[in-house]
Amino acid sequence: MKTHRIAPSLLSADFARLGEEVRTVIEAGADWIHFDVMDNHYVPNLTFGPMVCQALRKHSTVPIDVHLMVQPVDALAQAFAKAGADLVSFHPDATHHVDRTLQLIHGEGCKAGLVFNPAEPLDVLDWVLDKVDLILIMSVNPGFGGQSFIDSALRKVERARKLIDASGRDIRLEVDGGIKVDNIRRVADAGADTFVAGSAIFGQPDYKAVIEAMRRALA
Repeated sequence: MKTHRIAPSLLSADFARLGEEVRTVIEAGADWIHFDVMDNHYVPNLTFGPMVCQALRKHSTVPIDVHLMVQPVDALAQAFAKAGADLVSFHPDATHHVDRTLQLIHGEGCKAGLVFNPAEPLDVLDWVLDKVDLILIMSVNPGFGGQSFIDSALRKVERARKLIDASGRDIRLEVDGGIKVDNIRRVADAGADTFVAGSAIFGQPDYKAVIEAMRRALA
């Protein structure tokens, strides 16, 4: 099993001091920084653009994991790759040509991922699993932070884990939405190795205490 990765989501950070929040949560033990990009079109919210990613790049000593909740995808995927993202993930239903978008991201020297909403099947992976570096399973509906975990996501995580293992490829399996200390072990047991947590970390007074508690739950 891969080493677990905890990826705090900046969606729940203090937007007035994002650079400081990034540095603080990395010092507290974050493995990745998760960057939720919303366009008020694909989802009903508006967050960060590539310039914010570029500005935060110098504050981050860990990979920046960009999750695009945007439509169309291609131009922004390339812009975030150029802005310093290490990994860019997108929703298959937000682009006309999934294979082409994956190639565009790789062409910028970035890793590429696919994101699956709670009611979305994994069928597209039958055709592009060889081009994917990360699979992100949404355990809430995208668009807002602070939502409760949808239990049916666990079945999808189990299915994705079987696909990854059968492929023999080095693919991360990430889960985003409602991840907390008290459920992270169940998500790991289903097969996930990377965990996005927003309000569970940034909503607390001691980031390090929460991250350490998550690691104990995963141990």
